[in-house]
Amino acid sequence: MTSTTERLSATTLLRFATAGSVDDGKSTLVGRLLHDSKSVLADQLEAVEHASRSRGQQAPDLALLTDGLRAEREQGITIDVAYRYFATPRRRFILADTPGHVQYTRNMVTGASTAELAVVLVDARNGVVEQTRRHAAVAALLRVPHVVLAVNKMDLVGYEEAVFAAIAREFTAYASELGVPEITAIPISALAGDNVVEPSAHMDWYGGPTVLEHLETVPVSHDLTGCPPRFPVQYVIRPGTAEHPDYRGYAGQIASGALRVGDPVTVLPSGRTSVITAIDALGTPVDIAWAPQSVTVRLADDIDIARGDLIAPTATAPATTREVTATVCHVADEPLVPGQRVLLKHTTRTVKAIVQEIPSRLTLDDLSQHPSPGRLVANDIGRVRVRTAEPLPLDSYADSRRTGSFLLIDPADGTTLAAGMAGDSLTPAAAPAAPADDEGWDF
Repeated sequence: MTSTTERLSATTLLRFATAGSVDDGKSTLVGRLLHDSKSVLADQLEAVEHASRSRGQQAPDLALLTDGLRAEREQGITIDVAYRYFATPRRRFILADTPGHVQYTRNMVTGASTAELAVVLVDARNGVVEQTRRHAAVAALLRVPHVVLAVNKMDLVGYEEAVFAAIAREFTAYASELGVPEITAIPISALAGDNVVEPSAHMDWYGGPTVLEHLETVPVSHDLTGCPPRFPVQYVIRPGTAEHPDYRGYAGQIASGALRVGDPVTVLPSGRTSVITAIDALGTPVDIAWAPQSVTVRLADDIDIARGDLIAPTATAPATTREVTATVCHVADEPLVPGQRVLLKHTTRTVKAIVQEIPSRLTLDDLSQHPSPGRLVANDIGRVRVRTAEPLPLDSYADSRRTGSFLLIDPADGTTLAAGMAGDSLTPAAAPAAPADDEGWDF
């Protein structure tokens, strides 16, 4: 007989994020999804029922299953990203319930950065609003391959097909122009449970899948072995024992692709070359390793390698650059301005940098570019040009979500300023540059 553990190990994993404006019913949808899929423990449901009664509500408020912070429960809004893990016989899920309030859009970037699917909620009474467009833009920028438009509160508009169709057309046209590859629109009532887990008896005009059915069947692939191999070094291992006096290994997680013993490789940003002589996975020698395995790699040559260096096959090694042109989502309260000194964190490497120019800011209403805005404020999406103190081996974000992304950080207090997605046009560095002086930022 097949055990539950064996069945779950054979199912695929889907990471998805939810987003929507305040009071669109996002937390209620997540709660309904967990409740109706039998993914809520009895004591959790009892706690929700007790909290609901204490607030004078007759039925359990399923939104309380995800709004876990005390401030969230008191204000009735989602503030933090709440991660939930659940499973059905067909698939395992990691759900990131992200905030809807415009003040916390930065947290949606966190929740959607690793998602294969995003569920964007719209209140059927309000239709597509600015925050809906912002969430669609973030999903597009983060290259989320599947987007579900959940038109919620259909019970409050009489389950009218025309209302749903108009919202679906507007959102689909907008998201398609952003470049979202796949959009699925589903009419739901999270409060009543229509089309969340079970098909609705009130919308016989809709013949598509329920939310859960779509989540269970949408095609996902975690195969990164077809991508160019990238291995950011996290740690240099030199035990110096009598048994292994000359052991020097480079530990980290393979970001993409596969590494093989015998592969000629280049270490970036230095440009030094060598050959992989051994790969250790969990202390066991292997001939091949692939993403996202954590391994230790040994090379034929004694090269100066430190945390933050990138090992890649010589034939497909990325070019290094000090001139980074990228799209960023600004997440800090303080504005980002030209001339600002920042730290740029790319994989395991952090370097000094200066914001040289902000060429444009995205206007969400019509997707036009506002030229030379002078600054980016919280939740703005715009293009920036950054010069780094040291060359970086950046890929295009379109090719790799891992090695094409970076963070801009405030060097004074470590606050994250912006999440960046490198563009396709990077200016190669002419030659490796010397590190910037500790006191100066003029590079």
